[in-house]
Amino acid sequence: MARDAERPLRADAQRNRDKILVAAVRVFTEEGLDAHFERIAKEAGVGTGTLYRNFPTREILIEAAYRNEVARLCDAVPELLATLPPRAALRAWTRRFIDYATAKLGMADALRAVVASGTNPYARSRELIQAALSSLMDACVAAGEIRSDISATDMFAALAGIALTSAEPEQREQAERLLDLTLDGLMRRPES
Repeated sequence: MARDAERPLRADAQRNRDKILVAAVRVFTEEGLDAHFERIAKEAGVGTGTLYRNFPTREILIEAAYRNEVARLCDAVPELLATLPPRAALRAWTRRFIDYATAKLGMADALRAVVASGTNPYARSRELIQAALSSLMDACVAAGEIRSDISATDMFAALAGIALTSAEPEQREQAERLLDLTLDGLMRRPES
């Protein structure tokens, strides 16, 4: 049975849940849909009973792991903006986006199985990610660091394209170069 959404978890239970979700992404990315719950539990440092208590089915675990990745990506924005200049925050976030997209691509078979079961793990992910990206870009525009004529939707498409062409770990260097090229294209042009 799924936990009561209105009752907050104890701190240790929340830590275990978080460790399970991180481990699940890693294991599903490496092994695909055939990943065993026992390996995920071991990677998370918890017992299989703890894993099943939190996520009684494979589909529930896959969806929760994916949604957690989206949340981690989006929730990073306020901290990045609080600790870095806007353009550096945007750059740091784009690296995180590539990590998120790589994990999503690695979990593709598992996510397809969730969709086939009748659940849509992607229901709000694009909207949430574009809102996070928009916040970063708005901060950069306000600081005079990037052009104002590029939308978050366009930037999202560029990032998604970079992620698709650089999905393999050995292509990470190329992804970094493409991110730099894309961000350089956002720079404000000197007034003529």
